[in-house]
Amino acid sequence: MRIVVLGAGALGMVIAAYLARSGEDVALIARGERAKLLATEGVRITGLEDFTVDMEIVEQPARLATADVLILATKTYDTAAAIESVRHMKLGSAFSIQNGVMKNAQLAGAFGEDAVLGAVGMLGGAIEANGAANFMMNSPILLGEPRGGSSTRVEEIVAALTAAGLKAGTSEAILTEEWSKFVGWLGLSGLAVLSRQETWKFLADPDTARIVARIMRETAQLPQHLGIPLRTGSPFNLDVVTSKGEDDVVELLLKRGQAQSTIAPDFRQSMLQDVDKGKQFEVEETFGYVVQQAAEMDLAVPTVETCYRVLAGLNRILQ
Repeated sequence: MRIVVLGAGALGMVIAAYLARSGEDVALIARGERAKLLATEGVRITGLEDFTVDMEIVEQPARLATADVLILATKTYDTAAAIESVRHMKLGSAFSIQNGVMKNAQLAGAFGEDAVLGAVGMLGGAIEANGAANFMMNSPILLGEPRGGSSTRVEEIVAALTAAGLKAGTSEAILTEEWSKFVGWLGLSGLAVLSRQETWKFLADPDTARIVARIMRETAQLPQHLGIPLRTGSPFNLDVVTSKGEDDVVELLLKRGQAQSTIAPDFRQSMLQDVDKGKQFEVEETFGYVVQQAAEMDLAVPTVETCYRVLAGLNRILQ
């Protein structure tokens, strides 16, 4: 299977390295100094495993003509430029592991709706100072057809990811999975940046956990308005978030924080990792998107909007 991974951040590197190590034909699109480092020293993974693999590193996407699968792994604010660089390619399938829920429409605009798969990436990692990708959390990548159900192509991609050592699965309701991740991710990411703490710490505090609860509850109004059901059960227990009182949600988050203090005590949300490095982070495509869509739907999201204004200002300051 010919697989092109667009974006050489931590998760793009992890996926590309695992697939290449398992024998898949992988090209990783990278830029600048990162591309030169990967081309000369290989793609190095640390954390859950420690290995280095050589693969095709592409600085000029224009020379790529076709692929069975394109995996979009850039930051959301780079999406338009990234897709434009590969718009000429003939693809069998394309999917994005990015945060947010704008990605499928953006891919469909370039490659057509029939090429696009829905996807959720729950794995976690960070780029180290030496350029290696520290793979911290091997949680599942879920794939599905946006119109619902699974397909042969979904099952083949999941089989390739699984054979490579990455957790992966199929979903017959991938829009539910995408929105469910987004609702949970938004709550965690907002407080990560505002508190500058590891995830478990602000979940285990009753005041910061309450703000997480409010962000999740407000954001959950959007998929409900669109008629998209949210996922029940772990990891976010959105059935509790949307149907119980705020105090019940806070209690749930406190328990999760205590559990995560032993499971992943050092994990910092990807948005916070960018802030730590003084980099631009994903505000407009996430918090800004919720504020814009809520206004169009006549929904009240006061906590999300307050966080958006603070985060958008910080983002401009960092730039």
